[in-house]
Amino acid sequence: MGKITIAIDGFSSTGKSTIAKQLAKSLGYIYVDTGAMYRGVTLFAMRHGYVGGEEDNIDGLLEALPNINLKFVYNKALGFSELYLNDENVEQEIRTLAVSRQVSRVATIEAVRLKLVAMQQEMGKDKGIVMDGRDIGTVVFPDAELKIFMTASPETRAARRYKELLGKGEKVTYEDVLKNVQQRDYIDSHREFSPLKIAENSIEFDNSDMGLKEQLDRILNFALRIIEKEK
Repeated sequence: MGKITIAIDGFSSTGKSTIAKQLAKSLGYIYVDTGAMYRGVTLFAMRHGYVGGEEDNIDGLLEALPNINLKFVYNKALGFSELYLNDENVEQEIRTLAVSRQVSRVATIEAVRLKLVAMQQEMGKDKGIVMDGRDIGTVVFPDAELKIFMTASPETRAARRYKELLGKGEKVTYEDVLKNVQQRDYIDSHREFSPLKIAENSIEFDNSDMGLKEQLDRILNFALRIIEKEK
């Protein structure tokens, strides 16, 4: 059976990572969460005072980029890979609202995107990969055999994210989460370098009213039809 590249793009909190993980597991493919990579750089920048304080120090972050090492390590107990920042497992810390407030800002930096895109393209050079993010179908893998663009209303996405954060013990309000979702949508769609947009030949997939099983079944069907042609 032939292997393909699957690019899943879309707005924040559309469930891209959840579906991508399940899809990769169903196909026996590698899964890469590119959003986690941008969150990892953001966490590094926050820890060193480059962003998140009274004034950003982007020049300092750019000088420090060569010192940022990111890698995914498979956790057999959890059934998925976790992000390590300079050999430290940061999977939980990168998912906080504090990091969410800064990540779109960091992701607008051209040098950051160039560094991570190069890493992502290297990860996918042999195909058999499911990668999700903001520019996978447009920049990272413009020739991907299957491109999905996931969307849902801001209110639906904020409700999902709010429930997730509460489950992790964070003290947040729905209003704050909704504001963050809307701000990230605007920044991601309007940044000068590699903005979020629907890739050519992409399938637009609104999951506002879908459960996880229905989403997986439909996208898996898309993938299997393409894989069958690649034999």
